[in-house]
Amino acid sequence: MTALNTATRWGGVSQTLHWLIALLILAMGILGLTMGEFPKTPKYFWIYTLHKSVGITVLVLVAARLGWRLYAGAPQPVPGTPTWQERIASATHWLLYVLMFAIPLSGWLYDSASGLRPFRWFGLVDVPKLSGPDPGLTQVSHAIHEWGFWLLIAVVLAHAGAALYHHFYQRDATLARMLPQGWLASPQKD
Repeated sequence: MTALNTATRWGGVSQTLHWLIALLILAMGILGLTMGEFPKTPKYFWIYTLHKSVGITVLVLVAARLGWRLYAGAPQPVPGTPTWQERIASATHWLLYVLMFAIPLSGWLYDSASGLRPFRWFGLVDVPKLSGPDPGLTQVSHAIHEWGFWLLIAVVLAHAGAALYHHFYQRDATLARMLPQGWLASPQKD
């Protein structure tokens, strides 16, 4: 497998970043939805710090992924894909990027504006505050963080549903080209 994207497939770097970010977002979603239920013990604060640390990691990985996509390009649309599907896919991909930036940035801004003590990324590096304490900014950033997450879930479900539709109904290589070669053969058209 080549690291670079080709005209017909996503390369190894794009695939790795895609699936790593997807896995981290899934873990973050589960953690974010359940962390308020934990008892207020020292582990409670460790869980919040883990959530924040993984969020910053996702932000960095998404920036790397966007930079890589701009450098390495993207495969051509699968032959036979209608123009309207190409446009929806493109808009969906860019909306995913916007949300993958907005959610961790709004979480970081929420943490900063809340006036909480600074946290250390995985206990290693101090994460700077983006603002001083600000109750109004706290409310706005929290709303963006929470509602952005639910919008991300909806867009990811549509994205995954479209990939499955292409694989099982259209019987094309849309899904197979985001997986390592040989993991999933493109279905043969009847």
